[in-house]
Amino acid sequence: MESKDKIIHLKSGILDIWNESVFTHESSIKWFEDLQNILFEFFDIQQAKYFIYDAETFLQLSWNHSFTKKLNAIKWSEIETFFYDKDFIDVHTLQIKHSSNNDVALLLRDVELQPLGLIIMESTEKWKEFSQTPQLDEFMQTITKLVTTIKKSVFLTQQENQYRNLFNVTKMFNSTLDIGQILEGTLHSIQIAFPKFKSILILSNDQDRKTSAPYKLFDYTTERNTTVEAYVSGEITTELAQDLGVRLLNIPIVGKQGIYGILQISAPLDYLFSIRQKEFAILLAEAAGNALENAKLYIQSHRLVSDLQLINETSHKLNMNLSLDEMVIFLRNQLMKFFQPEHVGFVFIENDEYKISPASTELFHTMDGQLYIQYITNHFKTEKDSVFIADFNRLTDLKYEYRSLVAIPLKEQSNITGFSIIMHKEPYYFSFDNYKLMQSLIQHSSLAISNSNLRNKLQKMVDRDHLTNLFARNYLDRFVEKAMKTDDQGVFVLIDIDNFKRVNDTHGHQIGDEILKQIARVIQGMIKNKGISARWGGEELALYFSHMSLEQGIEMCEQLLMTIPQKTNPSVTVSIGVSNWQQSDDLSFNNLFHYADTVLYKAKNNGKNQLCVYKASHSS
Repeated sequence: MESKDKIIHLKSGILDIWNESVFTHESSIKWFEDLQNILFEFFDIQQAKYFIYDAETFLQLSWNHSFTKKLNAIKWSEIETFFYDKDFIDVHTLQIKHSSNNDVALLLRDVELQPLGLIIMESTEKWKEFSQTPQLDEFMQTITKLVTTIKKSVFLTQQENQYRNLFNVTKMFNSTLDIGQILEGTLHSIQIAFPKFKSILILSNDQDRKTSAPYKLFDYTTERNTTVEAYVSGEITTELAQDLGVRLLNIPIVGKQGIYGILQISAPLDYLFSIRQKEFAILLAEAAGNALENAKLYIQSHRLVSDLQLINETSHKLNMNLSLDEMVIFLRNQLMKFFQPEHVGFVFIENDEYKISPASTELFHTMDGQLYIQYITNHFKTEKDSVFIADFNRLTDLKYEYRSLVAIPLKEQSNITGFSIIMHKEPYYFSFDNYKLMQSLIQHSSLAISNSNLRNKLQKMVDRDHLTNLFARNYLDRFVEKAMKTDDQGVFVLIDIDNFKRVNDTHGHQIGDEILKQIARVIQGMIKNKGISARWGGEELALYFSHMSLEQGIEMCEQLLMTIPQKTNPSVTVSIGVSNWQQSDDLSFNNLFHYADTVLYKAKNNGKNQLCVYKASHSS
């Protein structure tokens, strides 16, 4: 067949391929199989391969091309110089793997002379003969037009599928503010695009924990460098992860206000992601990022209202003149309700000693709880900042049961007066938003607790005699009046120091004050939890024993009568008056005091250093 006739038949066959491939939208390899038949028919060529040009690389065309391993890839940079002034060379010059030295390579270029594709085929006698004819250029032009058309057709088909996928998932994104649905939709869409590859979501630590979508939390210290780079830079990264046996594609999930995580796809090591595949993944991640951002803003706006209500409710309650214990219990309940930790504890600093509040949950009253308290105590000895630990086990070689921990100081002005500690077994349980709200809540509470402590101190100053540290008379009055309404019996005692004026005149008022303090210590040491003691006025002291019989009261007073002279310096004696009441008596506190006062003066008039007891029928 003459060369001219051959080129006409060649072009006719290629035109048939064009008609079939463009309008049937069959697989991207079918057209080349038809071309191989033509090459065999006209040139006896039995072996031929076609390489698609994408991302500066020639990739061998195969069935199910988008998802199979991309073998025999050829870098354009490695062969570019050989095609500087020609489009047809012997393969042995290129040193391409899995090709015979008798093969030839045909480079197809687009209108801008950029690589379009590469055909590597065996060089037969008929081909060698044809390649020396002027019709070679016409053949190359025809093949180039075919490949250009096929590429556009395949590109449009694949682009249509991608855009349909993107349209469907974006439509879903725009119809929901549920973070779980957005994450599930993202994974579903990427699975459609890459059905044979594994994909995971790596999200920052501010997600809604109620979502059912699978994801892992982003951790700077354990993530791979390329994953961190993508998260920090907002740019897509790839990595040949030899240790995992995969090629990783990291696509940042980017919104308008930040980066919310990474969409990571794992492919075989020898797979190369095309530019179009990367573009699709980027568009999907951006759509997901914007949807997540909108959902988060919606959730945050509602959460902000809830947070403000929480702070307002807590502040209002804490300013209701509650006792310190009531405040701490309420605050514990608020923390448990809104943040759902497993344990909440409160520790207060008193005279450089750390005391655990009874309102703390049970763990903090055990040895296991002491480990966490000691860690936080050591921190606040040198630092004043709050503690936010996402995974406690990453800070120590020991393995702790509770891994999420937040500790916030309680402050009075700039001084730390204690701290709260909130814990959960699950790592990364508390989000940064949780942490900031806890800080705000505790700071508001600190002022109320500080005011309560101040009220307690002021009340203590009112309730206590500053010299002896015994209760003041008003406090004892209130205590006895209340006890006589609820108890079944009690003993009231008045004590007067004998010849106290002579002590002051002889030794001075300073020694007189010291005598009062010495006697107060004797009384406090002896009665302990059996009753309360007060300075009644001047050199007079008073005691009250709840639920105590008269006989028991007399026994206590006799011990005091004997001990006080031994424990004072200079030694002094006392006179004591004792009265009692029982539930069957119709007796007021004024009567009880009057009876004790009456027998006290009887003791003094009878020679002092003795006790007298008032009885209903007579006094003795």
